[in-house]
Amino acid sequence: MGGPGDPPEGTPEGGPGGGEDEYRSVVFDESFVRAARLQEYSAEERIADHAPAVRRRPPLRRGLSRQALVLVLLIAVAFGTAIYMGVRHPYQEPAARQPVEPLRMTVIPLAPQGKVPGYTDPEYLYAHSPAAQFRIGAEGIPLPASRRTAHFSDSQVVAALSTAKDYIVRSSLYPEVLTGEQVRPVRVLLDTDQLDQFDQSFDHPAADGRHAPTGWLVRFDPAEAELADRRIRVQGTLQAAETDASTLEVTADHTFVYALRPADSDDKAKASLFTVRRELHFRFDRDDLRLNTAQLVVSYVQAGPLSCAEDSTNRLRPLLAGQTAKAGGPAGTDPYATGGATALCGSLATSAQPKA
Repeated sequence: MGGPGDPPEGTPEGGPGGGEDEYRSVVFDESFVRAARLQEYSAEERIADHAPAVRRRPPLRRGLSRQALVLVLLIAVAFGTAIYMGVRHPYQEPAARQPVEPLRMTVIPLAPQGKVPGYTDPEYLYAHSPAAQFRIGAEGIPLPASRRTAHFSDSQVVAALSTAKDYIVRSSLYPEVLTGEQVRPVRVLLDTDQLDQFDQSFDHPAADGRHAPTGWLVRFDPAEAELADRRIRVQGTLQAAETDASTLEVTADHTFVYALRPADSDDKAKASLFTVRRELHFRFDRDDLRLNTAQLVVSYVQAGPLSCAEDSTNRLRPLLAGQTAKAGGPAGTDPYATGGATALCGSLATSAQPKA
């Protein structure tokens, strides 16, 4: 008969009271279970007999990964560089552009001392004049050897010289400009701040040293004279120099010799030579260099043979072969009138005329 707590059939096999001595050797106590390490089979380990029986889990890493450390370091370096550059090179507003000066001009007629010599062949006149060795056209305006300055590169100096040459060519050699048909080829090369003065000079010419068209360019009265030879003789120099950190200045000094004959005459009419010396001062800031424009600030012109009594403000009225200067001097100058220019006139030396 079983004990008070046993089932009627007795203790089941495998229970604590039955057959426990048989399985006592495989029963684990609580401390052994807690100390046991859990291991999990991987799929490959379950398939391959030769693989290790278990897959070990990688130990947990504490702290930031290597990629995160590199990223933090790069951000710190970039931030530090930005702060350094901001302190070392603070943002500066671009310097205000200096105002463009208006052109100051002087036109001096040169009166001949006798009759103007002439000959039917212009080549003969050139060969027997001081212009015998002058070059033809733009070839007489060569660009000088240039070098960089303290604040301007070689290319910028060349750009200033080239623009000055272009202005001289257009204002002294273009047939359409010489005859007074066009002024636009010259106008487009001027700084925009001088365009009002330029336009006013042609709309309302005045002998005030500011608004004489003949101070901007060379042009003849087409009703009186025309070109007998388009191969104009030229000789002169160009020089560039830096005036300050933002300005280049180009000085031009050229002599032009034109062969002229009376308007609407045939080839048998005698031609004569007309000489114009132009001293021009150009100024270029960085905007002008970028836009290929120029500031013409000084224009000093001597031209003859002319009559001092004739007005040379708007157009030049050359004395042609066989003509003499009219009696009388230049227009009177009023010293009480402010803003005016002194009327000037010179005498054309005999040595400046061809030996015809």
